[in-house]
Amino acid sequence: MPHFILDCSENILTLKEPKKILQAVFETAFSTGLFKEMDIKVRLNPFKYSLVQSGEADFIHVFGYIMEGRTVEQKAMLSKMIVAKLKSMFQEVPVISMNISDFEKKSYCNQKMV
Repeated sequence: MPHFILDCSENILTLKEPKKILQAVFETAFSTGLFKEMDIKVRLNPFKYSLVQSGEADFIHVFGYIMEGRTVEQKAMLSKMIVAKLKSMFQEVPVISMNISDFEKKSYCNQKMV
């Protein structure tokens, strides 16, 4: 916890090495001070086919899933920092966005809790 899942057009992988993209999101999330380094998980899903801006425009969208308890301001800061980092890496990409959803503590479970 937290999980950052990047959906992107397949072409993104030709613009930057996937490991560098994952590392950039990881480091930016960690730099906020909201998460422990060992808890952050980042994954990347490239899409071969998509319809963006009525065509085949490149895109990156980050889905952030974090444990409830952060303020709206903290979540907004996290989103802005990650989008800004990706924008600096991909100036030619027209669509870069992010949203954050909270996990509910009462319903969350992982293997260590069973």
